[in-house]
Amino acid sequence: MTKNNRICGLLGLATRAGKIVFGTEACLQAINKNKIKLLIVAKDAAERTKTNFIDVCNSKKIPIIEELSIEELSQAIGKDNKAVIGLKDANFSNEIKKIINGGEAIG
Repeated sequence: MTKNNRICGLLGLATRAGKIVFGTEACLQAINKNKIKLLIVAKDAAERTKTNFIDVCNSKKIPIIEELSIEELSQAIGKDNKAVIGLKDANFSNEIKKIINGGEAIG
């Protein structure tokens, strides 16, 4: 199973658990309320979108990853054309960070 497949699997679980926020507006609002533990921006998102979120996340000390495409992210959460996903749950965030850093996720 590829790294991206494992991340998508976790995103699917987080979605069903109600632990994510998606879309640029919803993510910005959640970031401003300090609810986001990890932000995932699609690697093929618009440059302006990426820059905006990188700036916001850096100022709030929120980890940000760009590993997946818009298509992969959208499929993972069962929505169309989503380039930005915010994780509100520390456990899911930590598991995804482990996968990115080459560690093994649980399960």
